[in-house]
Amino acid sequence: MNALKSLARQPWIFAFAAAVAVWLATAAFTRGQGAPEVLSVAFTFATFFVIVAIGQMFVVTLGPGNVDLSIPATMTLAGTVSMKVMDGADWMILPGYLVALGVGLVVGLFNVALIRLLRIPPIIATLSSSFVIQSAAIWYNRGLRVKPPEWLAEFTTAKVLGMPVLAILVIAVAAVMHVVLNRTVYGRTVIAIGQNARAARLARLDVSRVRLGTYVMCSAFAASCGYFLAGFSGGAALDMGAEYLLASIAVVVIGGTSVAGGYANVPGLWGAALFLFLLVTMLNTFGLGAGVRLVLTGLIIIAVIALAGGSRADRR
Repeated sequence: MNALKSLARQPWIFAFAAAVAVWLATAAFTRGQGAPEVLSVAFTFATFFVIVAIGQMFVVTLGPGNVDLSIPATMTLAGTVSMKVMDGADWMILPGYLVALGVGLVVGLFNVALIRLLRIPPIIATLSSSFVIQSAAIWYNRGLRVKPPEWLAEFTTAKVLGMPVLAILVIAVAAVMHVVLNRTVYGRTVIAIGQNARAARLARLDVSRVRLGTYVMCSAFAASCGYFLAGFSGGAALDMGAEYLLASIAVVVIGGTSVAGGYANVPGLWGAALFLFLLVTMLNTFGLGAGVRLVLTGLIIIAVIALAGGSRADRR
């Protein structure tokens, strides 16, 4: 009984419970037909949401006003550049990924330069930089769609016992980032800054350097997502990151991270990502119109956020 109570108090439990609920509702409507396949597909697409959400979560944890709106453009530029650099050659897979990470590094530094040197609020700075980054992607792409190397395409679509290999890898990465957040000086500093930036400075914490590293890390995760998504979808497209802007924020919030900063939760990212995909799948299965789906999606997301938020307030 105590174990169940302890589990119920975890901030990520509501996201996973909601994901299970909508999956069971979909399975019940279809009388179980295709239920395992739906879950397998959900893990496939949730993987990409989680990749970008990890970086976004660390940025949001820095406190109010901190959010990276350049994620979609970073994904597009990294995917485009890496695909053209690899040019379909299997032996270029690793160099291509390093190039994608390099794009993320440059974007992260550019964002921080706008925020620190020009004193532009993070939301405005990253939104402005996204136009520059997207324009660079359009210029570099020039309407071409370069196919990914065969080995990369096979890796991003491979499954083991119905479970995507890429999902297994990202679960391991999420576990590492959970340790980084809760067991390292860097992670604890991010949380401290989010709780009270002034107190963090008085405690002689390097606030500026941690913010720099966090925005760069967020861009690196976005670039990684662009790289793998391009491999999964058969090449980079100029609109490939569009749906990941609001999705990255929604996954972070639904997963139990406080938008006020100072509190983050890594396991909840997976529950939230699965919930968002399965929710859309359920509403499509029910045959509801687009307008009704959007309204219901919004109301259900609000309900899950409210439940998770109430749970955090109780624990405090």
